[in-house]
Amino acid sequence: MQSPLYSAPQNRMSCLNKPIILPVSGPPVLTCGAWLKNTVCVTRGNQAYVSQLIGDLDSAEARLMLEQSVTDLCSDLDVQPEVVAHDLHPDFYSTQFAQSYAAQRGLPIVAVQHHHAHIAALCAEYGVIQPVLGLALDGVGLGTDNTPWGGELLRVAGADFQRLGHLAPLVMPGGDRAAREPWRMAAAVLFHLGRGGEIAQRFPNQPGANTVATMLQRDLNCPDTSSMGRLFDAAAGLLGVCEIQTFEAQAAMLLQNLAENYGQIAPMAEGYWITDNRVLNFSSLLAVLSDCRDASYGAALFHATLAAGLAEWVERAASEHNIAYVALGGGCFYNDILLCALSDKLAQHGLQVLTAQQMQPNDSAISLGQAWVALHSIKRGI
Repeated sequence: MQSPLYSAPQNRMSCLNKPIILPVSGPPVLTCGAWLKNTVCVTRGNQAYVSQLIGDLDSAEARLMLEQSVTDLCSDLDVQPEVVAHDLHPDFYSTQFAQSYAAQRGLPIVAVQHHHAHIAALCAEYGVIQPVLGLALDGVGLGTDNTPWGGELLRVAGADFQRLGHLAPLVMPGGDRAAREPWRMAAAVLFHLGRGGEIAQRFPNQPGANTVATMLQRDLNCPDTSSMGRLFDAAAGLLGVCEIQTFEAQAAMLLQNLAENYGQIAPMAEGYWITDNRVLNFSSLLAVLSDCRDASYGAALFHATLAAGLAEWVERAASEHNIAYVALGGGCFYNDILLCALSDKLAQHGLQVLTAQQMQPNDSAISLGQAWVALHSIKRGI
């Protein structure tokens, strides 16, 4: 779907990057990625070509770049896609573009859940065709139950995935606004702990504090999420590290820096628990952070306890399902403390850990994961 406003550059150079070689082959597939950090991907045989980073699709320029990237990739590869894949979220421009592109050409289309794609991208990178355990930790992605996911334990096998467990849900007062204002996530934790009356006092610089307390009390515009990103935000808000973010993941980065400066620390022994239906709950850790006077100590304790809880969670599932591979995907794995501590713990348990190498762990890898799922969907007849 070429925009009439886009003027293609003259004498355009090839946009092909080095392909990722897959252990599976099939007809050409076009995948359109996610909303943030968008890339697109086109396959030819057993080769997957991921575009340059297009970026967030909230601008007309980025959307035009997506369209032109699809045209350029197909031209450079001399292929006509026979299957199109997109994110599960219906409101993403990448989803709408994919649906329009497929409809105009009468092509089958595959919707791929966001966190399934994160883990599938790692399977594609490493060429792992057997089932893997996937730990997908990020900000948000639409789940199959139409709620925002972001802290997921998955069993992934090609075109199929099973949600084995997730982080205990937190509420987001104000919905997406809570992702930009960590104090709101902290307020939600205080309310959950039965301390909603403290919200206005704890956040005197936030004129909406009383309103948020009322929203929580009445359960108004407070959707649940299993997001690890929002858990980081809650910790940052409780420790007074960051109340308002001026850029993406600012709160998480500040927490990581504080933890690095503090140094290694033992995890909180009773900082988490795992329920019978594999929900990992860090409420007791958050309760301690809510009264912590030393932000650096709190940040270090938060990281250490997260790694311990996540490792036990994964190890139990790996043993139960007899799976040797664990894939760590999602933007939270930019956090070196979390990535290294968790990888070491899992490796010591005898698990093969897959981490992003050719791609980034964030949403720029989503298009590759969608291609992996689409190719496996073709093999089974979509």
